[in-house]
Amino acid sequence: MPARDRPRAYARLVLRITDARTGELVDAAPARRGLTRVQAYPRGSDPTDLRVLLVADLLVRALELGGTPVWALLTGERRQAELRAAGAALGVRPFEDGRDTGSGLGEAQVLHVVGEGGAAPDGVRVAVAPVHWEAPGPPGDTDPAVLRLVLLAQPRSTPLRVDRAALDDAGDTLAHWRRAVAAWAHRPSRPIPDRVRADLRAAWEDDLEAAGVLRVLHAVEGDADLADGARFETYAYADRLLGLDLTRDLGAPA
Repeated sequence: MPARDRPRAYARLVLRITDARTGELVDAAPARRGLTRVQAYPRGSDPTDLRVLLVADLLVRALELGGTPVWALLTGERRQAELRAAGAALGVRPFEDGRDTGSGLGEAQVLHVVGEGGAAPDGVRVAVAPVHWEAPGPPGDTDPAVLRLVLLAQPRSTPLRVDRAALDDAGDTLAHWRRAVAAWAHRPSRPIPDRVRADLRAAWEDDLEAAGVLRVLHAVEGDADLADGARFETYAYADRLLGLDLTRDLGAPA
């Protein structure tokens, strides 16, 4: 049964990820507080490679939110400088050079993030489907936060088609959410409701479902029973994973 079809009761307080070799869910960090290595294997610097790097970044963020120490490595075949620059613009954390890296630090788990049909290292593989770029102009001409949102909007196992309409929709959503977060920040702070926090964690801990996190944020915005202060705290918390800079407009003139 695909992870997204499992009932809510399946959600656990540990990140589980699908191993592309077997199709089975495995614990991303099987040893409590044990070091986990996340190693990305892009081929070059095209939009698919950028998606591979972004999924690796998302995996690092999710593990760190769960208290797991992470060693992030990049093992690229070519155009690493271009990919690193594009990743930095996209808000990807710095990755060390992973060429000729042994296990040395005694990590408890190694997670290899690979593009479909790309590298096939031994160990758990997190597969990322290709991106079909159909928008006018190169990806570098797109607002990086908008591009990040587009790349997060579909499950990583789904091939992604990026056209002008997708970029425009993501841009509108991002601008709307940033304005809303800035407005909610003026209201009295309220804690994130337990059910909302559970929904967020259930989404990203069950196979790193960033698209599910985005669905929770849409639901939170439209929930008439939630105080604006709770909405603000929810969006700020979720953004620790999403990396969309949703609080960017705090303090900006109305």
